Amino acid sequence: MDVSGGSASAPLYRILLIEDDEADAVLVEELLHDTGLRFELTTRTTLAGARTELATRAIDCILLDLHLPDVSGTEAIAAIREPAPHAAVIVLTGLSERQAGAEAMTAGAQDYLVKGKVEADLLHRTIRYAVYRSRTERAGAEAQKARLRAEENARLERGLLPQPLLDTSTVTVTSRYLPGAEMALLGGDFLDVVESDDGLLHAVVGDVSGHGPDAAALGVCLRIAWRSLILAGHRGPHLLHLMERILIAERGPQPLFATCTLLTLDQKAATATLHLAGHHEPLLTTAEGTQELVASHGMALGIAPKLGTWPATVISLPATGALTLYTDGLTEGHDGANTARLGVEGLLALIHDLPPTDPATHVDLLIAETQARNAGRHTDDLAVLRLDWNHA
Repeated sequence: MDVSGGSASAPLYRILLIEDDEADAVLVEELLHDTGLRFELTTRTTLAGARTELATRAIDCILLDLHLPDVSGTEAIAAIREPAPHAAVIVLTGLSERQAGAEAMTAGAQDYLVKGKVEADLLHRTIRYAVYRSRTERAGAEAQKARLRAEENARLERGLLPQPLLDTSTVTVTSRYLPGAEMALLGGDFLDVVESDDGLLHAVVGDVSGHGPDAAALGVCLRIAWRSLILAGHRGPHLLHLMERILIAERGPQPLFATCTLLTLDQKAATATLHLAGHHEPLLTTAEGTQELVASHGMALGIAPKLGTWPATVISLPATGALTLYTDGLTEGHDGANTARLGVEGLLALIHDLPPTDPATHVDLLIAETQARNAGRHTDDLAVLRLDWNHA
């Protein structure tokens, strides 16, 4: 389409004129040439034709006659806003319709012009200000939407990443939760740490399949259920059976499932008891380095209800060390320029190369390095829980 008026460096206004009177359409086009604006003009004589045009290309400003063959009055504004909610709408009214202009602005138009009373300077200012107001309103609406979304995500994050419930334990707890991409909806990764009355430290890290508010809500539900059941004295396979029942009841018709690792840390006996439900093994860090533990596996929750078995694995712990539980968002990203996934072996090599530091900084460096290597190519939420102790 030909570009008219203005210098090549001037902003371009894509204008759609909806006018069934040929003489009025010619007059508007002549006035546009006199404004000095740089513009592309498309003319349609009906609302149906205009809607077809708007379906194929973006428009900055719509000049709208309120009396068209297929629509009349302020109904035309609502009808044209539907396919072009972000375009500025300027209504063209007749000399006897001054009240119609005010009604049009109430109905959603940015401004109005009275036919026969329009000069080039007035048209120039009206188009510029109408487009500016429309863009400002759009930016404000998007900012409000982003703020509400951030508030919703923050509420979900508080459910997915709670404060550890500790009493006498000397274990240092470090936890992190990150959505897979900037502004992305939260997924269903969850974690929690609770100390029971008998002095045992219980931890869970889990991952609900899928992304978005449904998975996040189910993750919050499972995390709260786990904490309540732990405090009520439920343990091991029986606890996982109860969590699976809750998952099935809360997921509704959606085929969601969840993987998780349960860990019970007995500081007096220097042991950790693991139950894996479709989840990978934790990492054990000692003075000699970091390695992946070997543990028995059970079925993910919700895959085959009532058929799952989850054997226990008991691990002897050193006097000083750390256990790291995590979701697959930490290992499924790409390994730098290599198209292969990072995987557990790559994660262990990365941990080996990190400088010695405090647990919180270590976890932050680990996450930052995995994200740098992935470079945004794979998006998934990740949860990391690290438990450090020193009984030397």
